Amino acid sequence: VELVESGGDSVQAGGSLRLSCAASGYTSDRGCMGWFRQAPGKEREGVASIVTGGTGTDYAESVKGRFTISQVNTRDTVSVFLQMNSLKPEDTAMYYCAAVVRAVPCSPAALVRFGLFHQGTQVTVSS
Repeated sequence: VELVESGGDSVQAGGSLRLSCAASGYTSDRGCMGWFRQAPGKEREGVASIVTGGTGTDYAESVKGRFTISQVNTRDTVSVFLQMNSLKPEDTAMYYCAAVVRAVPCSPAALVRFGLFHQGTQVTVSS
């Protein structure tokens, strides 16, 4: 599985960003993809997950109502997007796109525990 992320940036509080992730070599049928984040000195936190090829989504409580995960699938690529609105300084972190290849229930926690990920993209929110 190859994951390519983009979209991280520095914004002011209240602003918006859209993260993108393109996965090749990954199934679009009932897989699990999404995002987790890690701030300096903190543990990884699952942010949002989506069942690829399906409609199930799940969010961390800290981002519900502000972040939206979505997907676009082609024959060769699964693309996942994270629309982040009303950003807060506490959203500052490295965001990682992750894909789960094990048969486990799809959730933000599963992304942290089982997800394959790449280098991440930095999101910085200033007050």
